[in-house]
Amino acid sequence: MMETKQVEETLRDRVMDAIKTVYDPEIPVDIYELGLIYEVSIFPINNVFIKMTLTSPACPAAETIPSEVETKIRQLKDVNDVQVEITFDPPYSPDMMSEAAKLELGFI
Repeated sequence: MMETKQVEETLRDRVMDAIKTVYDPEIPVDIYELGLIYEVSIFPINNVFIKMTLTSPACPAAETIPSEVETKIRQLKDVNDVQVEITFDPPYSPDMMSEAAKLELGFI
């Protein structure tokens, strides 16, 4: 059982790394640092579920960002399936950004 746990953590790490390569085209910060990722879950057997938001419901990249997330995760070794769910609850606010993102964008 211990071996399975290690595989899940490793896959989760790789999923997180893949997410961090996706950028909002209008902002020079990855979507994870922007605070757009609400949940990353790995279910048996290697099914990945992502719950995320966008900076606004009218975001011009509303179609491209979630599909880019899905594509990049699907390309990972050992991933069986990927589901990306978009939510606006809670609504996005700049407070959700990491310190690094706030610094990069001049909020602090």
